[in-house]
Amino acid sequence: MPPEPDAVAPGAAVPDRARADACPGALRLHPADDGALARVRLPGGRLTVRQALALADAASELGDGRLEITSRGNVQLRGLASDCGGELGGRLRAAGLLPSDTHERVRNIVASPGPVAGLGDVHAWAHSLDLALCASPWATALSGKFLFALDDGSGDVAALDADVTLIAGPDGTALLRLGRAGTVRPVPAGQAVCAALDAAQEFLEAQRAAGVRAWHLREVPELLPPGPLPMPVLPGTRPPLGVLPGGGGLHVGLRFGLAGAGRWRTLADAAEGELRLTPWRGVVLPGAPAGRLAELAAAGFRTAAGTAWDGASACTGLPGCAKSRADVRADAARALDGAPAGPGGLPVHWSGCERRCGHPAGRRVDVLATGQGYRVAVEGVPQGRETAVEVTNEEMAAAVAAARRTTT
Repeated sequence: MPPEPDAVAPGAAVPDRARADACPGALRLHPADDGALARVRLPGGRLTVRQALALADAASELGDGRLEITSRGNVQLRGLASDCGGELGGRLRAAGLLPSDTHERVRNIVASPGPVAGLGDVHAWAHSLDLALCASPWATALSGKFLFALDDGSGDVAALDADVTLIAGPDGTALLRLGRAGTVRPVPAGQAVCAALDAAQEFLEAQRAAGVRAWHLREVPELLPPGPLPMPVLPGTRPPLGVLPGGGGLHVGLRFGLAGAGRWRTLADAAEGELRLTPWRGVVLPGAPAGRLAELAAAGFRTAAGTAWDGASACTGLPGCAKSRADVRADAARALDGAPAGPGGLPVHWSGCERRCGHPAGRRVDVLATGQGYRVAVEGVPQGRETAVEVTNEEMAAAVAAARRTTT
C-alpha cells in the first residue's frame, strides 16, 4: 500500500514530492509482511476470460492464491516471492496485460462499468486513452497515483474525484473536469481522449514552470485555469448488484474485493467473453445470463444490495501490513455481519493506521484502529470530521451502524 497519504483537501499545502511515488506495479513489486505485492493496472477494469484465468494461475502458482480488486478497479496479487518479478512479467506479457514496461504504472483509468448508456462509449475511450498514454514518452513522468475517470453520464465514476474526468455528453461530445474543481471544459465530438491526454500533459508542464512536484492535480489546483461551465448535476447511480437492467449482464460484489483463485475461475466461467472490475470492488459480467446468478451467490459473491456490506471497505491490516494496529478485515467482517438488517447507509472504511489506505472519496464513516480498540467518526466534505467515539471491538458494530445513519 502507498507509504505516504495523499493530500486530502483542495488548497492544502503541497506534500513533499521530491521523490517519486512508491506505488507498486506489475514489475515494481512492493514488499509487505505477507510477501511481495504486485498491482496489475486494468484500464477500464476490463479483462478477457483468458486474461482472468491467467491472473488466477499466477495467484495460485506464484502467490498466496488470492486476488484483490482495488478501489481503482485494478487487481493485486499478494504473497509473492521477492524474486518472482521476471516470471510474473512474462506471464502478464503473454496474456496481453503488460503492453508497456515503461508505462505500466501510469495506466490508471477507471470507466463506468455498465452497458453503453447511449451518451458515449467510455469503454472505447478507455482503450484509446490507454494506447495514447503508452505511446507518449512524457507520460512516464505522471505518478503511479494519477487517475483518469471516464463517466458515461451516470455520475458513478465522476464521484471518485479523479485528476482528469471525462463525462460523456450527447452526439460524442464530453465535459472535462480537472481535479475536484466545480467547473468543466466543453469538449467537441471526437476529441474526448485527446482532451484528457492534453490535460495530463498540461498538468506536468505547469508543475515544471512553477518549480513544484505533485502527484495529484488537486494538490496544486491553482496551476490550471478552471473551465467556463458549471459542473452538471449527475444521477450518481452505480450498476445495481444482481441482474443488470435491460439484460445487460450481471454485477456481483466481493467482500473487501478478495477472491481465491477458485472463486475467481468461477467468475471467469460465468463471463460471456469479458469481465469488468469496478472501483467498488465488484465485477460486471456483460451479457452473462440471469441464470448464472444463483451459482455465483452459492460461490460466496454478493448478488443483492440492502445489507451492511454495501459501501464497506477496509485496508489490508494485520498480518499483511506491519504498520497496522489490528486485523481490521476480520474485525470489520464481524461488525458488518453483526449489524442490524437493512442497508448500511454512509460508506464505511476500516483503517489499521492513520494512512487510511484505500479509503473512499467523499463523506464516509472512518473507523481507525487505535491499538486498544477503534475510533469511529464521520468524515468527508463538506462537513469535515465530526465527533469521534472510542469503542471496543464488542461495541463497534452498534457504533458503526449508528454513525452510518448520520445524514446531516
